[in-house]
This record gives sequence, C-alpha cells and structure tokens, in this order.
Amino acid sequence: MASDQGKAQAAVRDLLLHIGEDPDREGLARTPIRVAEALEFMTRGYHQDPRKIINGAIFSEEGYSEMIVCKDVDFYSLCEHHLLPFMGKAHVAYLPNRRIIGLSKLARLVEIYARRLQVQERMTTQIAQTIMEVLDPLGVAVVLEAEHLCMRMRGVEKQNSWVTTSAMLGMFRDRQETRQEFMNLIRTSTR
Repeated sequence: MASDQGKAQAAVRDLLLHIGEDPDREGLARTPIRVAEALEFMTRGYHQDPRKIINGAIFSEEGYSEMIVCKDVDFYSLCEHHLLPFMGKAHVAYLPNRRIIGLSKLARLVEIYARRLQVQERMTTQIAQTIMEVLDPLGVAVVLEAEHLCMRMRGVEKQNSWVTTSAMLGMFRDRQETRQEFMNLIRTSTR
C-alpha cells in the first residue's frame, strides 16, 4: 500500500508540473500527499463487499408486507469521466418477501457504490440489483437525484441542472400503482 501511495503522490506531483505549478512551493508541498489520501477515502467502496455488509442484517418478518422506503440518503461520488464530484440524494424502497433488512444497510449500500468512480446510471442499477439478489424481495425501487460538477464547472457549464435516474425491479416495474405509490412517498416531506 505504501508503494501505491507513493505512486499516487508522484502522479499528483506530475499533474501539478503539467499545469505549470511548482509542486515544491509552500502551499503545494503537501498537496500530493493530501490528494492521494483524499482519493483513497473517496474511492474506499472498491474495498467493501456490499453482500458482506448486508449479510448479518437480514431478518425473518412474516407479518410485514408493505413498502419500506428510505429516502433522502445523501451521497457523494466521483464521475469516472472527469474525476469531478457528483452528489445528491438516493431514495431506496423494497417490498419485503418474508425478510427485511436492517435499515442502516440501505444507506450503507448507497455509500459503498457512491465511493467508487461512477456514472449515476450504473450506481442506480447496482444498488437495486444488489438488494434484489441478496434480499429476494417482491420488488426494489431506487431513484437518485444528483448535481454533477462536470456539467457545472466545465463543458456545458449549466448551473442548477439535476439528473434523475431510476431502477425499478419486480413489482415496481410490473405494477404502475406500486411505482406511483413509491414516487408519491419520496415526493412528500415529513420534515
């Protein structure tokens, strides 16, 4: 790991030189170390197995069969195309099939997939598919709403634009009224 850390720091130093900066000046002398550490933190999802995180938190529950929704889960990720942040809210729901999952695990799944180089579309699908595979519910719905700094800071430079992606599996895909109930629930505020 130390040699990987050294390679990352050398790469950041090279980038500083490439843009015309002096990586030895006082304000930048520790930047390669800080950037390497920050990048390691922001991509820690690569070293986490979503199935292992969930594994100990699945419980039998015969008596509950209504929709379970965890909404407004903050997330921060890095766009794999420009390494610029995108951030927003995740809304995750499932219809249990005799098993439920510890609520914090839904937020942890969002975090694991967000802490990788991503595109929002893939992240949305990964969260939904993992819940479907591990929990085997009657359906899963995931909606991500995010702002992308690669659209705000460069290229098209469009401010106040948000991207919404969704993944609907099982009953959320097959039954319009189930999908609509989910969409209504994530739009209503209890705060």
